[in-house]
Amino acid sequence: MKTNYLKFIAFLCFYLFITSCSKTKEQKEFTIAEYEAAAAQMDRSLYNLVYNEVTGTNFINNSSFIYATKTKKGKKFILVDATSKTKKEAFNHEKLAEILSKELEKEIKANDLPIYSLSFSDDLKTLHFSAYRQKFSYNLKKNSLSKEALSLKRTSRNEHISPNGKLAAYIDNYNLWVRDLETNKKTQLTFDGIQDYGYATNNAGWTKSDGAVLKWSPNSDKIATFQQDARGVGMMYLTSTNVGHQKLEAWKHPLPGDKIIFTIERVIIHVGNKPKTVRLKMDKDYQRGTTTDHIADWNNELLDAQWNNEGTKFAFVSGSRDHKIAHLQIADANSGVVESIHKEKVDTFYESGVNAENWKVLFDSNEFIWYSEKSNWGHIYLYDLTTKELKNQITTGNWIVKEIINIDKNNRQIYFKAGGKEEGNPYHNYYYKVNFDGSNLTNLTPSKGTHTATFSDDYTTLVDTYSTTKTPPISVLRNGNGEKIIDLESADISELKAKNWQEPVEFSVKARDKKTDLYGLLFLPSNYDESNKYPVLNYIYPGPQSGSVGNYGFRAVWRDFQAVAELGFVVVAVDAMGTPMRSKSFHDAYYGNMGDNGLPDNITAIKQLSEKYKGMDIERVGIWGHSGGGFASTRAVFEYPDFYDVAVSGSGNHDNRNYEADWGEKWQGLLVDGSLEGNGDGTTNYDNQANQLIAKNLKGKLLITHGSVDDNVPPSNTMLVVEALIKANKDFDMILFPNKRHGYGDMTNYMTRKRWDYFVTHLLNAKPPKEFQIK
Repeated sequence: MKTNYLKFIAFLCFYLFITSCSKTKEQKEFTIAEYEAAAAQMDRSLYNLVYNEVTGTNFINNSSFIYATKTKKGKKFILVDATSKTKKEAFNHEKLAEILSKELEKEIKANDLPIYSLSFSDDLKTLHFSAYRQKFSYNLKKNSLSKEALSLKRTSRNEHISPNGKLAAYIDNYNLWVRDLETNKKTQLTFDGIQDYGYATNNAGWTKSDGAVLKWSPNSDKIATFQQDARGVGMMYLTSTNVGHQKLEAWKHPLPGDKIIFTIERVIIHVGNKPKTVRLKMDKDYQRGTTTDHIADWNNELLDAQWNNEGTKFAFVSGSRDHKIAHLQIADANSGVVESIHKEKVDTFYESGVNAENWKVLFDSNEFIWYSEKSNWGHIYLYDLTTKELKNQITTGNWIVKEIINIDKNNRQIYFKAGGKEEGNPYHNYYYKVNFDGSNLTNLTPSKGTHTATFSDDYTTLVDTYSTTKTPPISVLRNGNGEKIIDLESADISELKAKNWQEPVEFSVKARDKKTDLYGLLFLPSNYDESNKYPVLNYIYPGPQSGSVGNYGFRAVWRDFQAVAELGFVVVAVDAMGTPMRSKSFHDAYYGNMGDNGLPDNITAIKQLSEKYKGMDIERVGIWGHSGGGFASTRAVFEYPDFYDVAVSGSGNHDNRNYEADWGEKWQGLLVDGSLEGNGDGTTNYDNQANQLIAKNLKGKLLITHGSVDDNVPPSNTMLVVEALIKANKDFDMILFPNKRHGYGDMTNYMTRKRWDYFVTHLLNAKPPKEFQIK
């Protein structure tokens, strides 16, 4: 009896087990079609479904201009007359297509003219344009076409063309040369340049090129540049992946804490029959800029540098190694004597604007404009150049000047771009003008949104294009006081919407301090149902030089945010404290503690959003990012393992002691060894940002990736974390992309697909389609 009873109990348990298994929800298996539908939301061709945008605006005179727009019927070129408040087709498209077809011996369609760089003669009778690398002139009245002579002046991207277009400056064997563009005669300007001590060298460690870094004088007779001293600076090494012997890349790359880093010796080179070099009478400068961690822009032009019109005076700003001191100075181009003009010292880091220098020396009126955040907001101030005393503050208030666009010296007015002054999203750009004395501040672009503006030469008219994350671009013509003259175009996105385009949800929540407003974007699946639960994906780029969103204008495609949302996620991107374009204190939020990464604000934002969007499942949260975002997303699963479950982290600067000196020392401060301070424990002030030191905290899933020849963020950053994870006996996943730089090039789509698969597998507990290929 007892035996039969036990058998019955065993049978019952087995039956209940089988029954429960049969009722278990089957694992979701994504189809190729579902992935393709998601991928369609990140297809760049979606931009082609935005019609009636204004592009290629070119003023002919102060009251007339031409622009291009793409309609559903094709491309059109429109001529606008501000005086008569009219617009019309700029020329007969059919006639030009016909005559251009004959000239080029190929079919040219009137609604798809392959022309660019359009300009009109002042009398509006002749149209100049380029097509198929050839320049043309088209007489509208005669309907005649003629080729314009192509310039025989050939230059390389590494050459710097003088303002008069006659000379090209370049580097050869560590010295600076110029080439006559008419005769090709080459003249050597400097003679003592050697390896690691060359002229105009473009190397910041994290970026480098063969282009010369310099600033021509307006009259093309002088060059302001420097001799970079890299002697004794540490090296960076990378090796290729290939069959046979590896190729070694080796270059000078200073790191935080190095005793020897790049310095520059400023020089002014006189170009002429007898070139000479005037070395400025000053100490060596640190290679530091007021807007970026380099002293050259994308065009290799020397930053923080300004000539007077005559080319006799050269103004520049020197920065301290830690970016806390900015020093405006003016050099005499003939003697090399340097005069100190103005110096500002701050507790954290000095910047002269938002990605734009806003200091200007007004030599003609003996004044200078200085940008400062000393009031906690970025504003411009007017000083006397002789006495060096403050004359007046030009702008004021709880908002920031981002970029000075133009200085009208005759009318003593300044045109600039700013954010935060108008009600609503503080990241929206607006354009203003103001008098030198701070009076008559005028909003030139009053419509709500983020604006871009193209001005006539005399600034009496402007084409204003504005949009929001939900509202597609609208373009209007305004006068010099911001009053609308005529409507130009309103973008049509009806076909975009027909492709299942979803409006991003723009939100505002409170920061970690429960006081400060944060802004960001949220992306919901197109079939979002609040009764269902969706894992949350947090995209992050922590800055500190930029944020996760930053630009709140219209886009047809926001990275792959909507694409991945279509797989069954809610995607959140937020501009956290510690990022720019707000107050100084907002930007300073985690100075000296880059390990913060704005993560506390991302977490509180997600929690607040989940109270409104009930479908958000904050028990399943993933995070991803690249570069600084790779640093931050890895940090998230190490420091907040009970909130973040899964991270996909690309090319992170996981310990800024292994990244370039200028970056870390600006945002984290100079490296201080604790043992030197008497602690005796070997700790440093960089420990709070070193991901490998807390890798042992990993609980969830981590996919970590890097390019094997990343010359921006060297792969050693990731290998430090990998080593720590292995020593802590932690499971993780890793992809190393052979021969890829900071971006993954033709392997990017593979990386995107692997990220999708990773989140689908570990947050949705679903099965992705095998080896799906994003096209």
